[in-house]
Formats: sequence, C-alpha cells, structure tokens
Amino acid sequence: MAGSFAGMFLARLMPLERASLWEYDMAENEPGQDPKLTEDARLQSLEQRLRQAQADEAVRTGQTHAPADRNQQLGNRVLSYLIGGLAGGALIGWVLDRLLGTSPWLLISLLVLGTIGGFWNIIKLSTQRPD
Repeated sequence: MAGSFAGMFLARLMPLERASLWEYDMAENEPGQDPKLTEDARLQSLEQRLRQAQADEAVRTGQTHAPADRNQQLGNRVLSYLIGGLAGGALIGWVLDRLLGTSPWLLISLLVLGTIGGFWNIIKLSTQRPD
C-alpha cells in the first residue's frame, strides 16, 4: 500500500508530456465563455448591491467625510482667529514678563491686545463681500 502511495506521489511530481502541457495551457487561457455575450443580469444586480452595501458600511463606520461647506470653513476661520489672538498674546506676554520681570502686566496687556486683534480680524472677515 505504501508503495502505491509513493508511486502516485512521484507520478504527480514527474513532468507532463509535451502534448498534455499544450492541452493544459489551452485550458488555462480560454475562459470557457463567449466574450461576445453580455453579462448575466444576476451578476450586475449582485455588483450593484455590493457597491450599495459598501457605501452603507462606510457611512455607518464614519469612513466617508462630506467636504466642508463654506459656512463650516468660515466658522473654523473665526475660531482660529479667536484662539490665535488669545494664545499669541498670552504666550508673548508671558515670555516678555519672564525676561523683563514685569509679571503679570505684560501678560495681561498683550492678552487684551491679542483679543482685540482677534476680534478685529473677525470684523474684517465679516465685512468682506461673498465670492
């Protein structure tokens, strides 16, 4: 029994004859379907349902992001002006207070100036004409 198993194993490992290789190659290259025929309606329906399921899953998991509209961009810009003015004034005031030993006067005054600068930028932004 072991001898027959080894014989079958070795027969599979041995190279095929030239004619059988040609037949094997022909079977691999031909799809078995006529390329002139249209696709099956079931296959098209399956592909459409698959695309819809993938889109639904992307929305469900939050992988799709809608592009920001103009109002959202404007809101982000206003927020950056407010935070930038406050943070910039506070940071520069704190550093100058440390260097000059005038704590807390430069911090407070530059914080107020940064806030005024942030609001000034927001006012300029709000008076611009829309594109």
